[in-house]
Amino acid sequence: MERYRVALLDWLACAAAGSREPTAIAARRAGDGLLERVTAAGCAGHLLDYDDTYTPGLVHASAPVAPVALLLAAEQERDVEATLDAFAAGWEATAALARASHPALYERGWHPTAVCGTVGAAVAAARLLELDAADVRHAAALALLRAGGLRAAFGSPGKAIQVGGAAAAGLQAARLAAAGARAPLDEIAGGPAGFGTAFGGRWAEPDGVPAIRDNWIKAYPCCLGTHGPVEAALSLRGTSAARRPLTVVVHPVARQAAALDDVADGLQAKFSIPYLVAFALLRGAPRYRDFGVVDPEVRALASDSIQVATDAGLGEMEARIESDGETLARVETAVGSPARPMDADRLRDKLHELADGRLDDVLDSPAATAREVLAVAGLE
Repeated sequence: MERYRVALLDWLACAAAGSREPTAIAARRAGDGLLERVTAAGCAGHLLDYDDTYTPGLVHASAPVAPVALLLAAEQERDVEATLDAFAAGWEATAALARASHPALYERGWHPTAVCGTVGAAVAAARLLELDAADVRHAAALALLRAGGLRAAFGSPGKAIQVGGAAAAGLQAARLAAAGARAPLDEIAGGPAGFGTAFGGRWAEPDGVPAIRDNWIKAYPCCLGTHGPVEAALSLRGTSAARRPLTVVVHPVARQAAALDDVADGLQAKFSIPYLVAFALLRGAPRYRDFGVVDPEVRALASDSIQVATDAGLGEMEARIESDGETLARVETAVGSPARPMDADRLRDKLHELADGRLDDVLDSPAATAREVLAVAGLE
């Protein structure tokens, strides 16, 4: 369970910091019921775009599942062990559906986290509600009926809000199934007017091989499609090449994810390859507090000297930087990826950056309660 513990801890830190953002505060003020609190926590955990990503499905598998696992477990007075068990089940369900549906969801403009996360959230809730296998299928079907979320929201608060909404929709689906509601999963998932036809995705469930092994713990608080470009730019910082006009080449999927060029605010900047490359060249690796405002010098460099091109022959998160046809830097997979995981010190630094060290031991005791975890993270 260690990989799930790390993923949940990473999400908790993101949510602890994100809960102080205006959008998360607004979501929390919208209501005091469990569904509203799950929505707010889901929003808080995704607002910084610093939470983990499962790259085979390009989905933030923790984002819609963690708030359900934690808040429902807290309502039931359950412990960390039960929370992690539900989180793992929901995480794997989200990853399986996203993997089977990638890249079709992305190409149609859907946000896989919000689409697939409804099912993962339902599975996590079903585990805590102790539903039998038949009722879990009904919960999944009811969750699919609420699936949605658009890439058009990227770079705006709507991205995190739709993830919080997916978490709440999944929880509600499981509670409906527990109360006796029914829906035909086979027809909804694969029928002629079902999920596959409408979304372009393909229904799938976990195959027994833990998808968590391919999880990416982010080293930078921005869209994953920018991480390769950021690291390529960092390798050029301080060199004469950094002063030349540059072309950043990425896979089309990375460009779809990070589609913004000129930016007006810090949230948009998280989805701009030119801005983040310019930032890395001028300021170094971005930290989450660097996105409070747009840096005018960085913005000017991005506009004047950095272009983006695509190459379908690259890996989805691979990047190279060129100038006058010469390759100056190349990154196949950035730090935080399964191939280059962060070491314990760097992960600790991230957690301290986001939560001031108060989460260091919060998941270490299986007997600790979910309510205690939420209180430490400031999410109760």
